[in-house]
Amino acid sequence: MMTTTNLRPLADQAAKQAYAPYSRLHVGAALRSRNGSTYSGCNVENGSLSLGSCAERSAISAAVLAEGPEFRLDAIAISAFDRNGQPMQVPPCGACRQVLKEFGADAIVGFLGGDGSWTEVGVESLLPHGFVLPEDL
Repeated sequence: MMTTTNLRPLADQAAKQAYAPYSRLHVGAALRSRNGSTYSGCNVENGSLSLGSCAERSAISAAVLAEGPEFRLDAIAISAFDRNGQPMQVPPCGACRQVLKEFGADAIVGFLGGDGSWTEVGVESLLPHGFVLPEDL
């Protein structure tokens, strides 16, 4: 089984680049595509809060830019730190769960769990009833 532990340092580094002047919650994500390439992203906030972007979707956008629409997700690690630099449990939001499922329904997602240990779960367990387009569209 592929794990996310080797992606975690990349996610930590990406979190340091976050633009989070409003929440002061710095989130980074690092992913591995099925072809073995790695991509990172961080959250970017905006004064109009709904215009911000999550780290996971930023990393996926970078992967799609590099690999094109054929990009498929193998694994992603998510790191989050509060305003004092302390690690936090921040699993993917609902929108990110849907995006993760679209690019890798069988991908592995790693993040800090509620007990403080690194947790790895499958995308399907995060979003068991995600939206899918009918095959005939």
